[in-house]
Order: sequence, then structure tokens, then C-alpha cells
Amino acid sequence: MRVGLISEEGEIVQKIKMPSSENIVESLVQSVRDLFSDTVEGIGMGVAGLIDRERRIVTESPNLSRIEGLDIAGTLRNTFSLPVVLENDANVAAVGEKWMGEGKTFKDFVLLTLGTGIGGGIIHNHGLMDVSAEIGHMSIMANGKHCSCGNYGCLEAYASARAILSHATASLEDGAESALRECCKGNIYKLTPEDIYKAALDGDTLSREILREAGRYLGVGISNLIHVFSPDAIILAGGLIGAWNIFIQEAIKEASRRTFKQLFEKVRILPSSLGDDAGILGASHLVFTCQRT
Repeated sequence: MRVGLISEEGEIVQKIKMPSSENIVESLVQSVRDLFSDTVEGIGMGVAGLIDRERRIVTESPNLSRIEGLDIAGTLRNTFSLPVVLENDANVAAVGEKWMGEGKTFKDFVLLTLGTGIGGGIIHNHGLMDVSAEIGHMSIMANGKHCSCGNYGCLEAYASARAILSHATASLEDGAESALRECCKGNIYKLTPEDIYKAALDGDTLSREILREAGRYLGVGISNLIHVFSPDAIILAGGLIGAWNIFIQEAIKEASRRTFKQLFEKVRILPSSLGDDAGILGASHLVFTCQRT
């Protein structure tokens, strides 16, 4: 969970970052209180999941189900007597990227957040497209793996951090030889994506193949997005872009093989320049511009 005090010029005045707790609403209220001042004009929120904008609640969040139906926006509005804007987390990241990041110069781009899950935000004609953009839950395999959303064959089930870790632990359980067995004092269930990437860079065959396979599936998803939206750019954000040299490069190669040459040559695929800050910047920008109110 990240909370920031943001100026109208896009300066991050102060920022708090913490693990999400069981009592998310209480932690969020306290974090806002810690940064609060009389000059604050409003509160913007980016939350993983489908948003009911009329009721201002999260109706479905496969990776954070405990927030479903909670009136977080109402609690903040009543506590601080300020307007509250609620939007999907990847959407606000796309807005942040357009405002202060790599998206500044692009009229149309798709932002992908690559972390525990896979999220998406779409900027069209310089503005946020009013769609769910649940890109991680587009099916890329008709009878594929079961996804946390309940569907089968979702991109997220093949190319997210959770998918990469699941592949690694399943392979190790089946007896695969790998330097990963030496990580986390031998507890394979405590592996992180960073452990897998480090082992891959050190030449571990299993780790390299896991990242490449996930990258190929991500490339399928990117190719689909290019064919549908023909954007100027695909901007990649989230923790997994740290594995750019293997995971993302494989995705770009796969996308280039699958995409019409004319469309692929038009698009730029590049990393976010804002990192963790894209979401809090985008959420604040929606407050300042009175969008999604």
C-alpha cells in the first residue's frame, strides 16, 4: 500500500509505503491522517479490481477479495470531509504515466502492470479510456490453467509473478535440478521472482526456461493488444520489469513474431519511468482534473 501527498505540479511531497494489513481501511485512514494538512483538496485512490463508479466500491478483486463491497471511499470522505475519487489501480497508473512519465509524448498507449497479477490501463487520444481494461484476464488458452478469477487460460495465469513462482515450485516438487534449491535455506515455498531472475542470470537452466516461457505468453498478450488497439506504445510497469533482459525481451520477440509487421514497427515497447509512483501520481491527477467524480 502506498500513500502520497502530491502537489498539483506532480511533485511527491511525502510518501508512505507499507505492506497491506488485514484491516486495510484502518491502515489507509491512518496513513492519510499522517500526511494530511489543510491544503489537501481531495483524495484519489487506485484499487485492484472492478470498480462500480456510481456506488464507489470495488465489486470484484481476485487478488484482494477482502476489499470487495467495502465502502472505503465513503469512509475516507466522511473522515476527512473531502471529495474522493476511486479508480482501478492500473488505470490510475496509466494516468500517472501520461501525466509525469513515459506516456507524456504518446497520444495512445497501453500500460501493463506486471506483478502478482497483471493489470492494464488504456490511454486513447490523450485520455483514459472508460473501460475495465482487465488485460490480465483475457484468455490466451481456450482450455488453459485455472485463474484466481475463476476463468481458465487467462494471461495472468501464465505471465504474472504468481504464475512464475507456481511454475518454479511445481518443477522443484517434481524433482527438477536447479540452483533454486539453495535459495531461502532450502524452503522452495519462500522463493521470490527476484530469486528466480538472479538464478537465471547466473545460468540456472530451469530459471531461464521459466522466465522465457512466461515471456512468450506475455508476448502473446502484447500481440493481441497491438492488433486490437494499434497503440503508439506499450508501457510496462511493476516488479517483473526488473527481469527485462530475459522475461521482457522474450515477450518482445514473441510479440514481433505474432504481430502484423506494419503494426509492430509502429509501436514502442518500453519500461515505465515512474516505478511505484505511477499510481499515486495518477490518482492525485484525477482529483486535480475532477475526472471520475
